[in-house]
Amino acid sequence: MVMKGKKGVILGIANKKSIAYGIAKACQEQGAEMAITFLNERFEQKLVPIAEDLDCGARLYPCDVSKPEEITALKESLEKDFGQIDFIVHSIAFAPKEGLSGRFVNISKEAFGVSLDISVYSLIEIVRELKPILSSSSSVLTLSYYGGEKWIPNYNLMGVAKAALEMTVKYLAEDLGRDGIRVNAISAGPIKTLAAAGIGDFGFMLKWNKAHSPLKENVSISQVGNSGMYLLSDLSSAVTGEIHYVDGGYNIMGMPAVEFDDEGKPHIAWNGEK
Repeated sequence: MVMKGKKGVILGIANKKSIAYGIAKACQEQGAEMAITFLNERFEQKLVPIAEDLDCGARLYPCDVSKPEEITALKESLEKDFGQIDFIVHSIAFAPKEGLSGRFVNISKEAFGVSLDISVYSLIEIVRELKPILSSSSSVLTLSYYGGEKWIPNYNLMGVAKAALEMTVKYLAEDLGRDGIRVNAISAGPIKTLAAAGIGDFGFMLKWNKAHSPLKENVSISQVGNSGMYLLSDLSSAVTGEIHYVDGGYNIMGMPAVEFDDEGKPHIAWNGEK
C-alpha cells in the first residue's frame, strides 16, 4: 500500500462522480488517511456519507476558498487532527455561466476576476496557508483540462483560468521545491461530472474525444484517480511542475480523422465511419 502512513486533505469533492472523489478513493485504497472539505451546508449533507465511505467521517471541514478565514480555520483543524499532512488535492474551479458561452470579447471584468480568483489564486492561498503543516516530502495536486492549452467550444473563460492554473503549478513547483514540496496537475479528458454539466454540448465533446483519442475510449474517474494517487505518492518523488495528461492520448493528436466526399467536402470520421 503505497500511501500507507500518508495524511492529506481533498478540496472539491461534490459527489461520487467527482474526479476528486476518484483520487480520494484511490488514495484511501492505498492506505492514506484524509480530510475532505465542503463549500456550504447544502454540500455538507451530500458529503457526510462520502466521508464515511472514505473512513474520514470525523474529518469533514467547511472551506469556501473565497473566504480567507475559512482557509485559516481549515489549517487549524488539520493541524489539530493530523499534526502534519503529506498531500493536498485542489479540485476547485468556477466561472459564471455567462463566461462559458457567447463571444469571448464580451466577457465582463467581474466574471474574469472571480473566475481567476476561485480557480487559480485559491491554489496559491491554500498552499501558502497550509505550508507550515506540510511534511518535507509532500505533494500538491490540482486539476486542469486541455481547454487551457487549446481553444475548446463553450469553455471560454474557464480555458483562460486553466492556462493560468497550469503556469501557477510550474511557478509554485520551482518556488516550493527547495522545501521538498512537489506541485503537479492532471489534465483529464472530459468526464460527466457536476462541473461538466455547465458546459454546452458536453455530450458531443464526449463523442469527439472518444472518436479521436488513440485509445478510442473516454476516461473514468477511477483512471484519473489512480494517476492522481501516483502523483501524490512517493512513487513520483522526482516529479514536479508537470501537467500530466489522462485523456486516452487525445492531446497528442494533430488533426481529426476526416474523409472527403466526391465534391471534396470533409466529413468527420467517427471511428473510421462517416
